[in-house]
Amino acid sequence: MAKILIVDDERAIRNTLREILEYEEYQVDDVDNGADALELIRKNEYDLILCDIKMNKMDGMEVLSEGLKIQPDLPFIMISGHGTVETAVEASKKGAYDFITKPPDLNRLLLTVRNALERKNLVTETKVLKRKASRTREILGNSAAIQRIKDTIERVAPTEARVLITGANGSGKELVARWLHEKSNRGSSVLVEVNCAAIPSELIESELFGHEKGSFTSAIKQRIGKFEQASGGTLFLDEIGDMSLSAQAKVLRALQENKVTRVGGEKEIEVDVRVIAATNKDLQKEIEAGNFRMDLYHRLSVILIHVPHLTERKEDIPMIAQNFCEEICKDYGMPVKKINDAAMEALQALEWTGNIRELRNMIERLIILSDKVITDKDVKAYANPGSLSSGSENSASNNHTNFDQFTNFQEYKDFAERDYIKYKLEKNNWNVSKTADDIDIQRSHLYSKIEKYGLKRAD
Repeated sequence: MAKILIVDDERAIRNTLREILEYEEYQVDDVDNGADALELIRKNEYDLILCDIKMNKMDGMEVLSEGLKIQPDLPFIMISGHGTVETAVEASKKGAYDFITKPPDLNRLLLTVRNALERKNLVTETKVLKRKASRTREILGNSAAIQRIKDTIERVAPTEARVLITGANGSGKELVARWLHEKSNRGSSVLVEVNCAAIPSELIESELFGHEKGSFTSAIKQRIGKFEQASGGTLFLDEIGDMSLSAQAKVLRALQENKVTRVGGEKEIEVDVRVIAATNKDLQKEIEAGNFRMDLYHRLSVILIHVPHLTERKEDIPMIAQNFCEEICKDYGMPVKKINDAAMEALQALEWTGNIRELRNMIERLIILSDKVITDKDVKAYANPGSLSSGSENSASNNHTNFDQFTNFQEYKDFAERDYIKYKLEKNNWNVSKTADDIDIQRSHLYSKIEKYGLKRAD
């Protein structure tokens, strides 16, 4: 349910607009002056402002300018009984979405309101998608191991040296590779990522070097390989230890000669690529077992960077957890929750077999299932089964949820969120307003959740 603020010093206009908008099921507030309007804009998340231009003390143009400083994407529809082209142009220049004259035409008003709200939703969605697609997270932590990694990146990134990144799954190897690329002279060019473990061995050569049409049964058209796609930029070979020996031989040749040949082709194609590789395996043992070429290892490991397990740098957990908390709350459009000191200590006591990835999932779970302040009891209640130490009071055997019923984490989140909201509604005798305040979300968002999960009050 969209939330709209009406700002007009004429009570009759405010009452009329409120009646119309509430009939259309919008949530409406109204004030008779600009100063109060700005105070409400600071305190609340409004989706739209309907603002009169001619008012006592502070006129609508000033409210428009100051309001957009507080919430830059907030759409303003300006209303005036003295509408002129000059006034409309001035309002548009100051950032107003539209301008309507008094008395407003009902159909025109509702159409403008709907269009303004749709535009705001599109702007918000676009920003979230861009942020998710483009952001490279900081490498968080002040431990000696992380500081060494940061220093190494600063020294190595501007060079053309190949880098081999080692570390356990989820420890942040990909993030190190991204920063090596971004801080390099190739940072403005493309970073192409290949997960060698996710590609079948019979297809890895086609993926890396491309193929010509008809070179094998399913080759119905020519394909450009990752080496060619990354030319001028960086190629990140993740889980290099899982690459087949035949593909390793071709990668070695490409690194030696800066040339590739597509599968089924004869022409040599020059490529200008900086290769960064990563693995969770001990390549020295893989070499001894005959699974990895020693000459390729030496080609790739000009610089070695080892990313430590999270349990080896537990002093970094509070900083990382707080960063994840702020990031996830922002993505969910909710106020940032506080993680108290006892909860931080409880997080540091966990084993974190899944490293940084597991920590992020844990913080997301706590944000969904906990109240305004995340406590050590929440951490113990919602920790992954088996992740607590043996002395913990909350072991997997005490957790009665059947986790096998969930095929992915989103299903579990929806299940947990539904139960949490239902519990809070019943605790507050289905007082939606009180429940929204209790769990610190907008009432309109709570109504949406109730509808989404089909929650109904018991007779």
